[in-house]
Amino acid sequence: MGLQNYNIVANAYTLWCKLENLPGGHWLFSRGLRWNIPYSGSLGADIQALEPGYARVRLRDRRRIRNHLRSIHAIALANLGELCSGIAMMAALPEDKRGIVTSLTIDYFKKARGTLIAESRSTLPEIQGPTDFQVQAQIRDQSGDTVAQIKVQWRLDNRA
Repeated sequence: MGLQNYNIVANAYTLWCKLENLPGGHWLFSRGLRWNIPYSGSLGADIQALEPGYARVRLRDRRRIRNHLRSIHAIALANLGELCSGIAMMAALPEDKRGIVTSLTIDYFKKARGTLIAESRSTLPEIQGPTDFQVQAQIRDQSGDTVAQIKVQWRLDNRA
């Protein structure tokens, strides 16, 4: 089965577990994620670690994601934070549940340059019906300074 036919979002953690220890497994997982989520995939971010409620995502600095100030564009940072929060949360989400973003806020602390690492940790609430849940992600530069913090509000519910 090709990755283009596999719902990597709904089965993210299961697929991660199958690929993580294989040579090139992280690369293959990241490419599959890019295929299944084209807009977020356009960033070219790489998933470095994934477990239920936790993700670490790396973004290399490249010209195509820069702004006129020669730093990484604010919306690229928002996209990275949303991707990181989402993959962390989805890895913990039961297969009969789904999540969709209902709001997003981001605070920028300094210009983002160089390779960035986004990290997100969360513990899911019990989901009986529609449940609003906030997930945060921190984005740090190579020196460990926080360049941005994102808060993503997710609506969790039963898969339709």
